[in-house]
Parts: sequence; C-alpha cells; structure tokens
Amino acid sequence: MEHLSLLYIVSTVLLIVGLRRLSSPATAAKGNIIAAVGMGLAILTAMVEPIENDHGNYILILIALAIGSIIGLVVAKKVEMTAIPEMVSLFNGFGGACAVAISMVEISNFTADVSKGYIATTYLALFIGGVAFTGSLIAYGKLSGKVKDWRSGISSYFNLIWLALCLGLMAYEVIMTGEIGYLPFIILGVSLIYGFTFVLPIGGADMPVVISLLNALTGVAAALAGIVYGNMVMLLGGILVGSSGTILTVLMCQAMNRSLINVIVGGFGGSSASAAGGDQGTVKETTANDTAIMMRYAKNVTIIPGYGMAVAQAQKAAKELDKSLTERGVNVNYAIHPVAGRMPGHMNVLLAEADVSYDKLKDLEDANSQFPDTDVSLVVGANDVVNPSALDDPGSPIYGMPVLELLNSKQVVVLKRGMSKGYSGIENPLFFHDKTKMLFGDAKATIEALNDEVKSMD
Repeated sequence: MEHLSLLYIVSTVLLIVGLRRLSSPATAAKGNIIAAVGMGLAILTAMVEPIENDHGNYILILIALAIGSIIGLVVAKKVEMTAIPEMVSLFNGFGGACAVAISMVEISNFTADVSKGYIATTYLALFIGGVAFTGSLIAYGKLSGKVKDWRSGISSYFNLIWLALCLGLMAYEVIMTGEIGYLPFIILGVSLIYGFTFVLPIGGADMPVVISLLNALTGVAAALAGIVYGNMVMLLGGILVGSSGTILTVLMCQAMNRSLINVIVGGFGGSSASAAGGDQGTVKETTANDTAIMMRYAKNVTIIPGYGMAVAQAQKAAKELDKSLTERGVNVNYAIHPVAGRMPGHMNVLLAEADVSYDKLKDLEDANSQFPDTDVSLVVGANDVVNPSALDDPGSPIYGMPVLELLNSKQVVVLKRGMSKGYSGIENPLFFHDKTKMLFGDAKATIEALNDEVKSMD
C-alpha cells in the first residue's frame, strides 16, 4: 500500500501545481495539462488499489472510462466559444451527479454497526451533490436561453423552508437510520428539487457567480465522497476545488460590490431586473471610416471585450485590428472586467484563443488607472461592466459595483447590433454620453471593416 500512497501524493501535488498555474493566463494552458495528468494518475492508482482487496471490476471501469472520454472529446471539439459557460455548468453538474451516485450506493450498503458520523457525511454528500447537479442544469438552461428567470415575492421564503425540510429529513435519518426504508429516496428527491428552486430565481446577470458557487459545492461533495470511500485524492481534490471555488465566488461578489447572500436571495438580472427609466437623450452614430481614423492616429487604444464579442466570434478580428494598429505605432491593450462574459475568466479564454498577448490583458484596477491616457476606448459587446450608473446613480441596482471607467478616456466607441439592454436588463447611460459614439452592426464584420480602413491609411 505504501507505493499506492506515494502515487496518490504525487497526484495531489500535480493537482495543486496545476491549480496554481491556472491563476495566470500565461500559465493556464500548462496548468490544465498538469492537473489532467494528476487526475489521470489518480484514476490509474484507484484502478490498481482494488486488486489488493480482490474486488476489482475492470470491465465496467474501462467501459465507463471509454464512454466518458469519447463524450468529453467530442464535446470539447465541437463546442463554440460562446457555449463554454454552458459546457462548464453541464460538466460541473455531472460531478455533483457522481457524488449522488456514490452516496446512494453507500447508503444501500449501510450495516447496523455503521457510525453516525459516517452516515451524516454520506447524506451531506448526497444533499450537496444533488443541489450541485440540478442547480448546474438550471444554470446551463439559463445561459443557453432555454430556461427563463422565475421569481416571486415568496421564492426566498420557499427556498428557506425547503432547505430546512432537507436538513430536517437528513437529521432524522442520521438519528433513526433505517426506520423508514424509502426515506433516502425522499431525501434524494427533495435535494434535487432544492437545486432547481435554489438557482431558478437568480437573475441571468449573476450566473458567473452562481457557476463559481456551484463549482465549489461540487468540490465539497467530492471531498465528502472521498471521506466516504477513504480516498485521499478525492478528499484533497475536492477540498482544492471547493476552497478555490469559494475564494473565486467571494472575489466575484466583491467585483460586483455585493454579498453572496444578496446574489442568492436578492439578485438582479434577466427579466427580474429593474431598468433605469426616463429620457436618456439621443445617441451619436459614427462610421467605420471615422472610427478607424480616430484609432489610427491615436497614441493609446483600449479594447473592452464582452459577451457580444463571443457571440459574434470577433476575437480573431480584434486581434487583427490590434496587429494593424500596433504596426502603425498605436499602443493597444484590452480591459478585462472580472465578471465580463458568462463565467469567470470567459474573456481571458476568448482572447487566448485568438493568441492575444497576455501582457496586453489589463485587469480592472490597471485598466482604470490607464483610461486617463487612453485616446479611444472601443467597447465590443460589453454592457453592464461599463455602466457608469454604478458610479453616480444611487438608485441603480448596480450602484457601487466596480466598473470599467471608460468616461475617463478621451473618446468612447461602442459596437452594438442595436440599443438593447445588457444581461441585467439595466439601461446604460454610457451610450448617450457626449464622449460616446455608437457604431451599429455585427461586431466581427464591423471590426473587419475597421481593420480594412486602418490598412488603407498607409
């Protein structure tokens, strides 16, 4: 067993190193490979371990590995960049489902001498895994537009009552184990339903936070399953995922200037959001030629990507425009808001796909410090993260949220298809400001036109 313990330690170290490298765009790709190697080693070690206990079943294991590998490979190859958040939610849900399956198997094997602590741990894994599973499915539906927001005045109270019911049933089963034979299935059903009702009222603009929270829950469920199985890699891996997911959730809440409780029970977003009313003024339209002239003879240009860039698949066109401007002496950077897009790091992944230099990616604080020296800020599909209402409108639902302060730059050009509101449903006064000009059209086609205009000015 000593050599197996050593392999588990190596696997854990690889997971930790991989996770650490995921904290930077420059090392994230290698970090992902390192973590994958660590997980692969852990799987192989777990396959060897049952031999010593003489109850290995390699046929089922290999079939499961083959099916999972094929599904993962096909989905990863076919998924569009705009669908990455949905895929993350779906895969995260499968992690919760695994914890549910493990827990139900263990519950069915409980004996009379099993400890109360072991029973409580198993049911916690069942509950948290069930919530992560169905909650992730709802998050997937919201991100893909298949599930609409639902919220009423009693939704928060209903969720609290449902949560109390879940915990009460589990406490009863821990104390009176086996008294009611079908109670584990009721607990499973209640947990799955709570996952639906927990995520359903949360607005679409808060989905990045919800994805991070559900990821943390899946990590906790995996750690609990590791305790149930006595598997050190499951335990440590679950702790790593749970803790990192929790830290990321807290950081994203800070980036939105909101508490996690506010996101869960009082969030804005989607159809539930309140929009700013009143006459906002008129917009000033511009042309690709005028915008290209501004950018060509600017000293500093900042591109602000948002979900609209992902939808239009405009990241590579932006990189080409960046290249053309840089060759002509213009300093080009990208301002990345922590919650831009539909998942944590969405814009970083998007721009990495287009081989944008990591040095050009500026986080919120660095970008805001550079805007006073920026001649042109080009907004591509971003909305809520550039809304100045967060800075100067106490009546706005996003008041106090740290945003990219574009109005400190000299000129702002916003690329949009039309005047629709952002994911939060809140009107954006930036579009009507004196410094702002609107360039309507498909983002990819518009950026390609800008690039052609810049090239023609040689």
